[in-house]
Amino acid sequence: MTPTTKTVLYVRVSTAGQTSAHQLTQARAAGFDIEDEHVITDHGISGVKTILKERDQGRRLFDLLQAGDTLLVRWVDRLGRNYRDVKQVIEHFNAKGVTVKTVINNMIFEADYKLADPTLKAARDAILAFMAALAEADNKAKSEARQAGIDHAKASPEAKRKYRGKPPSFDRATLDVVQAMLSQNKTISEIAREAGISRQTVHRIQDEPQWADAALVRWDM
Repeated sequence: MTPTTKTVLYVRVSTAGQTSAHQLTQARAAGFDIEDEHVITDHGISGVKTILKERDQGRRLFDLLQAGDTLLVRWVDRLGRNYRDVKQVIEHFNAKGVTVKTVINNMIFEADYKLADPTLKAARDAILAFMAALAEADNKAKSEARQAGIDHAKASPEAKRKYRGKPPSFDRATLDVVQAMLSQNKTISEIAREAGISRQTVHRIQDEPQWADAALVRWDM
């Protein structure tokens, strides 16, 4: 008897203001058929500090997913501390026979057994390698912008005493997604729709990255 394959959605939420419900709704709206029991969520986990195998729920994926299954994530950054981690995780699951898909951009990393043609496998691996290299530069740029935002927010004691204004309509994870999509030359409307924020906010993040980081710092987000 052929075992039934499944699609598992992995969600990582790092702040109290984030929930798995939004990512599940977004995935279903994109056409993915996901059973409630196949949603695996890590709460309060920093993607920067903790690899997938060391997360309470993330480690379950390595036993739960079998050949023929699909691992779905909002974006590949859910799977690792950096894109080198992500590359290793995707390669591990692909070798195991698991296909990895993303909700954003609908990227598909097919399982090894589905790529009988060596050219197709080489193309998939090249995309992964390119993403890893591109992300190194992207992470460095975001780190520098983040530090500039912190410096701006802490520029003077007077600035600290000022009313902080309205809290930003985005958190750190959303900002990272927006900046990643901007680097991919996605349209403002596409980014706003995927990130769940206004087009005006996306424009301002694009034009004033230091403002975005400073706003998160002011609100300890």
